[in-house]
Amino acid sequence: MEKNSPILITGAGGFVGKNLVATLRTAGYTDLMLFEKDDTPETLADYCRRAAFVVHLAGINRPTDPSEFYTGNAGLTDTLLANLEAAGNTAPVLVTSSTQAELDNDYGKSKRQAEEAIFAHRRRTGATVYVFRMPGVFGKWCRPNYNSVVATFCHNVAHGLPIQVRDSAFSLPLVYIDDVVACILAAFDGDVMMDRSATPICHMHPIHEVTLGRLAELIQGFAAGRTSLAVPDLAPGSFEKKLYSTYLSYLPSDQFSYPLEMHTDNRGSFTEFLRSPERGQVSINISHPGIVKGNHWHHTKNEKFLVVKGEGVIRFRNIFSKEVIEYHVSGDKLEVVDIPCGYTHNIENVGTEDMVTVMWANEAFDPDHPDTFFEPV
Repeated sequence: MEKNSPILITGAGGFVGKNLVATLRTAGYTDLMLFEKDDTPETLADYCRRAAFVVHLAGINRPTDPSEFYTGNAGLTDTLLANLEAAGNTAPVLVTSSTQAELDNDYGKSKRQAEEAIFAHRRRTGATVYVFRMPGVFGKWCRPNYNSVVATFCHNVAHGLPIQVRDSAFSLPLVYIDDVVACILAAFDGDVMMDRSATPICHMHPIHEVTLGRLAELIQGFAAGRTSLAVPDLAPGSFEKKLYSTYLSYLPSDQFSYPLEMHTDNRGSFTEFLRSPERGQVSINISHPGIVKGNHWHHTKNEKFLVVKGEGVIRFRNIFSKEVIEYHVSGDKLEVVDIPCGYTHNIENVGTEDMVTVMWANEAFDPDHPDTFFEPV
């Protein structure tokens, strides 16, 4: 679909809508017709005449009266479709339903009625329709203490409030908001994953299965990471990566920062920044002019040094050799120096100001197994 095509989005101010609209705008889509519950019926009718694609996100999930499920879900869908048909507009229609459409409760039945209306619209008009039954959705901008356990857990833990886990073994299917948006954008070009049946249901993907107990453990671990300096498994596409990004979005605005423990002496300071079982440890080393640090070697631990301020010399010597190797380093010319195993090494500040070095080690420091042996270069 062309990026100047008019796209009608109902419920644009909701959780999914905000993320979709933000993505479309950054992607260069220029004609977004955003419909909200306070807009007039005439506005909806006008949008329905013009739309080249319809994304129907609006709905009710926490009404004061169960009858609102039907007016807010099935009723609004009927109105939307009636406007499209009155205008003779056979633009594709994508609607976000719920996996609860398979259940016998008022919310599920109202969602199922809305689905049936969409499929009837397709039979009457020949329009392409996409019905996505979504599991729980998580990500930034989701309202806590409403209808998302992920949002509630993230908000409460980030604000130092308790969380309740009634059944730690209960398993939740979840989909990340960026993946939801990606599936919607793919549907613009007809690329969807769906059941092949008379009333095909589309599927958001990938789905992540997690128990309530594990969810709580992970989120509480994110908060504890500010003290332990641990970061979670951030493998591409992993649930933990997506959940960690979600958690950070719920931090109070006056708590974005947190202090680090600086180990200081007359030579300067050494401060650990991050640690990960899979990716090792990052630290910041500050040396005063004339100071030499190091003079040790490792069996397996290896490091990378990057001087970002000041001037220094890194010296190496194979422990079975007398030859000393020197690398001159400077914050004016950034370059990484690898510290191989079996070489005793040190770093000296040869400048007139403090030297700042970013140091990475392939394993986090373990005082019980330091793998560090003193020997002068």
